[in-house]
Amino acid sequence: MEKQILHSCSELIDYINQVGFLPLLHMGVEGWSAEEMVDEDCQYTQLPDGGWEWPLWSWKSAILQESGCAYGKFFDGKVAFISREWWPHFCNYRRSVYPRLEEGSIADSILATLKSEGSLITRELRAACGFTGPKMRSRFDAYLTRLEMGSYLVIEDFIYPHDRHGREYGWGWALLSTPESLFGREACHPHCTPQESHERMLDQFRKILPNESESVYNALLK
Repeated sequence: MEKQILHSCSELIDYINQVGFLPLLHMGVEGWSAEEMVDEDCQYTQLPDGGWEWPLWSWKSAILQESGCAYGKFFDGKVAFISREWWPHFCNYRRSVYPRLEEGSIADSILATLKSEGSLITRELRAACGFTGPKMRSRFDAYLTRLEMGSYLVIEDFIYPHDRHGREYGWGWALLSTPESLFGREACHPHCTPQESHERMLDQFRKILPNESESVYNALLK
């Protein structure tokens, strides 16, 4: 597709809905990320006082709330947006690649805890699942990544701490949820086979990334 320069959160939302699949940051496929689509004023800027500004980063919450798209580590363990139109097919296919979790497994227990407790920020879910010991954070994060790659888990929003003046600061804490809870069960189960969903997504990738090879499309969707 023709490269566009985006100047606002609303323009980025429209673009996500147009292409269907868009990583937040560059991940190796030239031109295929929100980072590469927005103009210079939206990029990360280091401030003289040691702080920073990054409009693109700050838009994430608004994008999720206003567009209703899915967000999580969906491609090679990297975060991306998937429009509501394409989420059912992505979920349908990915769950065939990452089969139903074995009952009683750690990943199944994490998901069961989230279903029981409702939406939780990462550190709350980690504590609720008992991953509180030394070096447990990276191990827990690996389970979350696999759950997101399998479309069993999504990032619903971002929660920010506030300073004494009531201003948000920091990188934000991911608020985790299940897609069934966030979008409804029907949005995760289209009336077609996983292979049909895969073929439809391949057709879309051929349109949005026409210069890439079939092996690239298949690698992204695996």
